[in-house]
Amino acid sequence: MASMTTPMTPVYPAPAPSSSGQDRLARIGQARQAVLYGEQLVGEATASVESWIERSWLRCLAGGHRPELAPSFDIVPAAALRRTLEANHQLVRAARPVLEKLGRTIADTRYFAILTNQAGVVVDVNGPIDRRDRRADLITRIGTDLSEPQVGTTAIGAALAELQPVWLHRGEHFFDVTSVYSCAGAPLFGPDGRCVGMLDLTGIEAAERPELKHLVTQSARSIENALMLGQPHALLIRLNWPGRTLGDDSDGLVCVDADGCVTGANPAARQMVSQLGNTANLAGAALHCSDLFAVPFEMLFDAARRQDPSQGGIVETPLWTGLRLHALPQLPGRSSQPAPLQLPPSDSPSRPLRELETALIRKAVDDARGNVLQAAKALGVSRATVYRRLGPGKAG
Repeated sequence: MASMTTPMTPVYPAPAPSSSGQDRLARIGQARQAVLYGEQLVGEATASVESWIERSWLRCLAGGHRPELAPSFDIVPAAALRRTLEANHQLVRAARPVLEKLGRTIADTRYFAILTNQAGVVVDVNGPIDRRDRRADLITRIGTDLSEPQVGTTAIGAALAELQPVWLHRGEHFFDVTSVYSCAGAPLFGPDGRCVGMLDLTGIEAAERPELKHLVTQSARSIENALMLGQPHALLIRLNWPGRTLGDDSDGLVCVDADGCVTGANPAARQMVSQLGNTANLAGAALHCSDLFAVPFEMLFDAARRQDPSQGGIVETPLWTGLRLHALPQLPGRSSQPAPLQLPPSDSPSRPLRELETALIRKAVDDARGNVLQAAKALGVSRATVYRRLGPGKAG
């Protein structure tokens, strides 16, 4: 009988800590003694850990936890788990392709990926998880509550509390028994700007890999964009600064309905456009395209209908702040799988939005048979704007 062989997967033993690694662990240990057990020299010792770690440790102490005890790693009750999975169906679906890529990326590092909801409950996992290792199995069961009140300081609890990417190594965890873990985490924000969960990369007795903070941050961005693209919308507007490439995960994304009302925006768009980043707008206050861009919103719809995104379609769009962005308006069906788009070469600049506006105004006047008031109403602009753009004698 012919022998059968299978590809060998490399097995990497747990690396011995380097001298610098040992020094770092020693400094972390000193900080633990200072903060968790009340030893003196707090200022000097706590300089070895990030301020957010110290804040988390203090919250755990205030919650009645003791580092020498062990967390329970409880799974939420069945009814609550069912509701959790139903409520996070879209998050899991948006994240799964990203988790699969992450699993391949980290396959040889002794790290694996965990996805939680906004309360820190595990809703999906991926990567090389050794189920024979109870330390791995406990934290990767669907429905396990890994929130800070339950398991103390971890990347999961810290990312959800601080709402920023974090890196956490060994003794920086609160409980003594969790000091075998190293983890990177990043929060996930939904189309309404609220935190919907977090993405975590965890290793057990693995080498310190602070670069995983960058990987988990980029992966979180991909999940957030997938959530945005899954939003019902009449128009998707991709945004980036002039000189940047449109069509990848660094784009700002804004979804609007048929009336031009904003239905969602990703974190990148909220950073580019100040009105989107206003926390007051998270309370449900409706935003309109006209609140963001200093142009009639119909022009963005018209640009999307007139131009083929595969051929460019980038328009320069002014903001009310005086800044300008490059915008790529896309209709549904053209935006779900965008191909990276290069900015036009310098000898073929993108069509100025002012030129597009003038053409649209001229067409509106022609369609209205010279009735400037009717054309202005159709465009949502003043009659004076029509006259100013077309010039004397050209509006009638």
